[in-house]
Amino acid sequence: MSRHRLPLTGVRVLELGNYIAAPTAGRMLADFGAEVIKVERPETGDELRNWRLKAGTTSMLYRTINRNKKSVELDLRSEEGREAVIELVRRSDILLENFRPGTLEKWGLGPDVLEEANPELVFVRISAFGQTGPMSARPGFAAVAEGYSGFRELVGDPDRPPVRVGVSIGDSIAGMQAAFGAVMMLFDRQRQKIAGAAEAVVGSAHSFEGEGPLSERTVDVALNEAMFSVMESLVPDYSAFGEIRTRTGGRMEGIAPSNGYLCAGGKSVVIAGNGDGIFGRLMNAIDRPDLAEDAELQTNAGRWDRREELDEAIGAWCAEREVDDVVETLEDAGVPAGPIYTAEDLVADEQLAARGMIQNHDVSTGEEILTDVAFPGITPVIGGESVAIDHLGPDLGEHTEEVLDWLGLSGVSTDADDEGLDDSEV
Repeated sequence: MSRHRLPLTGVRVLELGNYIAAPTAGRMLADFGAEVIKVERPETGDELRNWRLKAGTTSMLYRTINRNKKSVELDLRSEEGREAVIELVRRSDILLENFRPGTLEKWGLGPDVLEEANPELVFVRISAFGQTGPMSARPGFAAVAEGYSGFRELVGDPDRPPVRVGVSIGDSIAGMQAAFGAVMMLFDRQRQKIAGAAEAVVGSAHSFEGEGPLSERTVDVALNEAMFSVMESLVPDYSAFGEIRTRTGGRMEGIAPSNGYLCAGGKSVVIAGNGDGIFGRLMNAIDRPDLAEDAELQTNAGRWDRREELDEAIGAWCAEREVDDVVETLEDAGVPAGPIYTAEDLVADEQLAARGMIQNHDVSTGEEILTDVAFPGITPVIGGESVAIDHLGPDLGEHTEEVLDWLGLSGVSTDADDEGLDDSEV
């Protein structure tokens, strides 16, 4: 699918985002055709430019999260910067922000000002704990929110303190929910235009309460709630049965056998043999027909009770074989299994390549051009393969002159004050 036919072509997004959460939402919208104008603080820009910086002045993390966007340098604390943002609001469909609650209001860019500038604006706000409630004013990164959500308590081994996963999962999930909320509100806005506001309210199963039209189009994403939303039956199980789940390492509570196992040669494999029929095939494949026929192991509850025994048997079988041999044998037996990939494996994977999920671009570190660098493709797939990345995250202020000229504000200063934008921490 060419970029001019993407479903969000013609939608304009103003991103006042830093770090990962709001920029992830902006990336998803940009990937599918929206024009995303990213406002960055002068001189330093989004702090993500320096995260995991291996060389130069701009990290691969920034180039990835901010692909397909435009970068404009503006000081939001200045009157000129504020006026430029208001002009952008007038011409945008969506505003994304992840400042600490109250920060935009302090800068004279609160909901009343935005409403006056653009009565049809969709306003998406991401913060640690949401815009309301007793904890709303607290700062906090996703790592803290993961703790408040119950997620962090379940990650790691039971005899060790909780650990974090290897990616910024809280920010990413919040960004996905923000992007979904933005598109949902755009859809609702368009539906009301077509059907008429009165008919839309009468036919709606849920009404959005608020003091005015903008509050009805405000998407309020809290990092802790975004993570809480993926905790499955954690709370219902506690509420109904008093059960408090604990960390289970590589296993999933109540499901067995399903784990990662070390193979000969040092690589590992994930094997999911927890289905009743699958379990028997797995045990026969690893030459343990005795376990396949054991009456106590015919249900998942029985297998969970004997999970240590099962993992020991599977682990011993895997330890004698290379990972490719393990995967091939289990595939032939109809048992779900696969290698645990490293970055090196991902770049060479035929399945990802076939769907355009590895895309190569030349990229600047800020000091040199690296050629043919692999980047992750765009999901979800539309039209049979990943949409092509138009361009990687832009250089700082790369589009400032273009955008300010378009706004008729070419004389606006982009110099920062001495304080920077510390309030951008959510």
